[in-house]
Amino acid sequence: MSGERVYSVDGAAATPAVPISLAEAGLRERDDLQEWVVAHPEILGENVMILTFEFDRWQTSSGARQLDRFDVLGLDPDGRLVVAELKRDKAPDTVEMQAIKYAALASRFTDEDLVDAHARFLVRDGGAPDPEVALQRIQDHAGDLDPELLQEPRIVLVAGAFPPIVTSTVHWLKRMGIDVTLQAVQAYRVRDGQTVISVSQLYPLPELEDLLISPQRAQESERRTTRKREGSTVVRLVRSGEIADGTPLVLQPTTEVGAEARQAITRWVEEDPTRGRATWRNDRSAPVVWEANGLAARPTAIVRQILEELGIERSVRGPSWWILPDGKTLTDAAGSGPVGTFDRDSLHAILAALPAGRWTSYGDLAGVVGTGGMALG
Repeated sequence: MSGERVYSVDGAAATPAVPISLAEAGLRERDDLQEWVVAHPEILGENVMILTFEFDRWQTSSGARQLDRFDVLGLDPDGRLVVAELKRDKAPDTVEMQAIKYAALASRFTDEDLVDAHARFLVRDGGAPDPEVALQRIQDHAGDLDPELLQEPRIVLVAGAFPPIVTSTVHWLKRMGIDVTLQAVQAYRVRDGQTVISVSQLYPLPELEDLLISPQRAQESERRTTRKREGSTVVRLVRSGEIADGTPLVLQPTTEVGAEARQAITRWVEEDPTRGRATWRNDRSAPVVWEANGLAARPTAIVRQILEELGIERSVRGPSWWILPDGKTLTDAAGSGPVGTFDRDSLHAILAALPAGRWTSYGDLAGVVGTGGMALG
């Protein structure tokens, strides 16, 4: 690749390696490049696990087979799919469009589809697929998969070179929130006649990404962390069947927002009590049905809509906002209960206002500040 220097070293002597194309090296796209990626998935990103390759088991709703086949499908530790498109030498001008099509197809995968595909991949040299083994490998790598996060695959394009129109388009896609990475593969002929291969991230520049951070990137990171935690909570609840379909839920704002925001939410709900009510259903992708408008979605999605209605911008853990008839939150019922930051201002104001010698209970304080009855200090 341009600007890269590779040398064959023998003691104090350094001989420049000669850059050649993969075609000149006698290497092929499917038999060589694809096999390297499958054997070394770190080419697609840190700690990526290969789920399958050359997947072509697509069909329409009417049962007609689709001929599309993407090269490699991986899974990162956060439970996000990685769609890789490989080109032996210079990528065509439309390679990113092809990858977007494959990513759109991959976004339709359910966790059952992925288990089936990975089971087939594990026995590609013969044998009967074992879904239990495949499921265990996936869970060991990424935990319980979040159906919502599976709808947002990231894209990795691997090629010998990329035309300017591709890098320009990828840069624009990145700005629009679509995660695309360019990996450049370069072959070299060294002194003894052997071929060596380098793989370098061309875009985004890793050094620049490590040095820079923006509010948008920070918010996106926080959002993904919240969704992964929420996904684990929902999956555990649906899998256990502990909450029956139709169980009523009541909205209770948490201290993830300040006292003024909680009061605004309370007043807004009082204007229309259906805004503070919902029901549970054992559906991983949309387990909460909001009574206000019939919206079926994830707990956080509904809470986020409520906050947007009131002009409040805050990343929250939705399962902690919905209370079951026994007083537990969805988070409590799932047995997770992550500890977040607590806005102590209102609590300290109440404590300061209490006359000396006057007693109150943790339960009474909890009802005012919007948390569980526990010692907060």
